[in-house]
Amino acid sequence: MAGRPDGDVWNIVDNNKDSQHYGRNFKFDFSYISSGEIKDVVKDYVWQNYRVGNKTLSTLYSKELMCFKFFEAFAEVRKIETLKNISNVDVDNYVSFLRTTLTRNNKPLKYNSQKAALDCLKNIIRWCQLHRPNDVPATEIFTGNEYIGVNRKLKIDFIPDDVVAQINEALKKEENPYLKYGIIILQLTGMRIGDLLKLRIDCIKPHLISGYTIEWTQHKGRKNKAPMPVRSECVAAIEKLIEVTAELRNEADEKDKDTLMIWRVPVGKGAGKVMSISQRTFGTVWFDKFIKDNNIKDANGDYYNLTSHQFRRTLGTDMLSKGANINVIQQVLGHSDPSVTKRFYADVKDKERAEVFKSVGVIGNINQIQSSAFDNVSEFEWFKANKDKCVAGLCDGYCTKPVTDGNICPRLLKRQKCYTCSRYITTPEYLEAHKQHLANLEKQLEEGAIYGEHYAEHFIPTIEVLKVIIERLEGLQNGN
Repeated sequence: MAGRPDGDVWNIVDNNKDSQHYGRNFKFDFSYISSGEIKDVVKDYVWQNYRVGNKTLSTLYSKELMCFKFFEAFAEVRKIETLKNISNVDVDNYVSFLRTTLTRNNKPLKYNSQKAALDCLKNIIRWCQLHRPNDVPATEIFTGNEYIGVNRKLKIDFIPDDVVAQINEALKKEENPYLKYGIIILQLTGMRIGDLLKLRIDCIKPHLISGYTIEWTQHKGRKNKAPMPVRSECVAAIEKLIEVTAELRNEADEKDKDTLMIWRVPVGKGAGKVMSISQRTFGTVWFDKFIKDNNIKDANGDYYNLTSHQFRRTLGTDMLSKGANINVIQQVLGHSDPSVTKRFYADVKDKERAEVFKSVGVIGNINQIQSSAFDNVSEFEWFKANKDKCVAGLCDGYCTKPVTDGNICPRLLKRQKCYTCSRYITTPEYLEAHKQHLANLEKQLEEGAIYGEHYAEHFIPTIEVLKVIIERLEGLQNGN
């Protein structure tokens, strides 16, 4: 590719003044990739996306090249030297490989790291399908359900109302002003954490109609966010942070003087210096401490796994539930394409259906379900009116949403099992089919030595789900 650097090591300086990493030198080292063919593909992917500005240097470095190391390790074990012939089976095996991968501290790889590694492979494959189609599979090898349901911690979801209430109650007594007011800003604007930490002190502007607007740079897309009306609570939070950091500005580097979120580093390499707060400090260290110090727990009694991105999802979901147009939500959240907004939030529009099937779970005969299965009469009435709409028969149950925007669900096309999908329901008439499937999987698990431990490990989540399904169906069959 024209202009692509030679060799396996590239040193590229981020010269984008709007970047969070302006002036930083990124060292791209491709030497760890053993296959020359795969290495060439990855190089082209990185260079092209950098050259046309599709992705930032930071993203290409940390979320692509670094994450690809996991696939390289997998490819070495599986003797994979080309991407042309990898299949859905290879993807499933890769997921199993990631689940059993240990870190340097001999701990399981975190769920977010597993997802990042899988997303990296997916991004490269799909880019190549457009730009280097002869070097990758022509057919779809990703279902989109590789983690959903099994590893629910991976799912970036809106924050439940009871957890939001716990968070806001804890904020009343929070002594860390950066965390306290930062969370308020995240809640009310839906901005990304990287944008919050680069927010400038002049971001609030008076407005004749709405009172105040807020402006910021969207570093992910490297563009200025259109002014957005903002509530007085957000204005007050920013004013408090300006007040807290006023005396620090004279000591800050030139690039940080007008940044809102600056502090004096208490310990470590930068101890005593005035500089911007890092994402790790704010979104990991402080979040974890905040959750545990205030005993904020989910419905299962576990400490809530809070991420900064959940505030975006919560805001979008709240807007949608109140009737906001998708295009308006797109503008507020700064999505470049309305299809992105639809993908993340459109299902929430069908909230009634989602809540009904969540509450019912595995049900009895779809045409004979009784009101006792529902929490209230309105749910039951809704179910009676909608149970026959867009329901597809499967070999072991029903799919309640086989078609979306005119496209058949890829899992149905591939005849894959849908046990962990929220759209799947089953009935006692399929009890024997489930039992037979469970027996087959348990037999294959016992023979895991033949197929390899990673292959066998892949069955465990499905086996556990099947056991629950069978238990509930037997209960329904017995009238319990």
